[in-house]
Amino acid sequence: MSVASAPSESGTRTAVPAPTAEPAGATEPAGLPSTTETTEATGAATVPAPSAEATGAAEPAGVTDPAGTAPSAEAAAATGPVVRDAREFGVYARTGGWAFALRVARSVRPGGQAAEDSPKVSAKAFAELAGCSADRVMRFYKAWDMAADDGLVPQFEALVPGEDVALPEADAWPAYYSSRSGAASVRGQAITAAAAAEGIRPTKALEVAENPTALRAAILADPGTAEAARGALLDRMKEDPALQTEMARAIARTDGLKKAVATEAKAADRIGYVRQIAEKGQIRTPAGQTVEAPAALRAEAERHLSLIDELDDDEEAGQWAGEAYDAVKGLVAEAVEADPELRVRERRTRFYSSLQKATKVFEELTLDDVFEEDVYEEDMVRRLEALQEAVAGCISALRRASDAR
Repeated sequence: MSVASAPSESGTRTAVPAPTAEPAGATEPAGLPSTTETTEATGAATVPAPSAEATGAAEPAGVTDPAGTAPSAEAAAATGPVVRDAREFGVYARTGGWAFALRVARSVRPGGQAAEDSPKVSAKAFAELAGCSADRVMRFYKAWDMAADDGLVPQFEALVPGEDVALPEADAWPAYYSSRSGAASVRGQAITAAAAAEGIRPTKALEVAENPTALRAAILADPGTAEAARGALLDRMKEDPALQTEMARAIARTDGLKKAVATEAKAADRIGYVRQIAEKGQIRTPAGQTVEAPAALRAEAERHLSLIDELDDDEEAGQWAGEAYDAVKGLVAEAVEADPELRVRERRTRFYSSLQKATKVFEELTLDDVFEEDVYEEDMVRRLEALQEAVAGCISALRRASDAR
C-alpha cells in the first residue's frame, strides 16, 4: 500500500493512509476524508491503517505528539483505532485535499503520454480502480496541474507511483480545487475568477450560480441580499450594454418604476445644477448663458450641497434637492437683474431663442395640400393675417428702439 506524507508543524513527516475505493457519485470530502471500507463477512465498516510493510515500522501503541512532547495520560492510553483516526484527521487538517491529489498526480498519465512509456494509468482506469467517476479524478488532477504551474507542487513527470512528496498546507487547496464540474466551463471560469477577486471561495459562487431560484428567494426575503444584488447589477451594467438595454426596457414597461426613475432623474438634475455652481463657480441663466457665479451665490450653493451630501443612503434627497434648486435659482435671477450688461444679454438671448423657435415652426408648415378642399379653412387665413400683423408690429418696435439709441 502506498503512503503519502506531509510536513507537520515541527518539520517531521506523518504517514498518510491510502484512500480506499469510494462509490461513484460520492460527495466531496468536507472535513475528515472518508477512508472506511466494508468487510464482506459482516458488512461492518472498518478504518484501514498503514501496514508495517508499507510504513517500514511497526504500528505504535500510542500517540506521539507532533512537536515531540510527551503525550498526556489519556492520549497515551488511546487504542489503535482511535490513534489511526486521530492521525488521519491530523494529516488532513494539515494537507486537506492534497493527500488525495497526490495519489492521482503520481498514478495518472499526463495527457499525450503513451501507455507503454509509463507505469501510470489513464484517469478512466484510475477511476475504475477507485470506484468513482473519471470526472472526479480529473478535478483532483487539474487542481494539481494548476498548483504545479504555480510551483507549489512537482510536475506530473517528476512523480513516480508510490513516491511521497512534501505537500502544501491545507489552506492552499481551495484556491486550486473545485468540487463542481461547472467550474471547468467558460462560465464557471469567469465565476471562479470573479469570486477570487472578491476574496471568497469559488465553490460558494458556483453554488449560487447553479441555483438561481435560491438566489431569487434570498433577494425577495432579505434586504441585505437585495442590496448586494443591486450593487452587483449596477457594476455589471457599466460593462454590459445589452444588460443596460434590458434593464431600461423593463423599467420603462413598469409604471411604478418609470415614475420613480423620472422623479430621481429630476432630483439628480437639480442637484447637478447646484453642484456645478458650488464646485465650478459657474451659473447657467434661464436663457442658457453660462457665466461666472458671484461669491455669495456660490457660497449659498455650497451650503445647500453640503446638506445634501450629508444625507444617509436611505434618506430621500428629492425634497432637499428641490429646496436647494429653488433657492439657488432665485439667487441666479437676482444676480442677472443686478448686472445691467448681463440683463441685456439675457433678454437678447431669450428673444433670439423665441424667434428661432417661431421661425422653425413656420418653416415646417407645408403648403403642398393647401388647395385641397378638405384642408383649406377660412380661419387659417385669419390666423396667418394676425400673425403677419404681429410680425410687422414687432419689426416696427425694433426699428424704433434702434432709432432711439
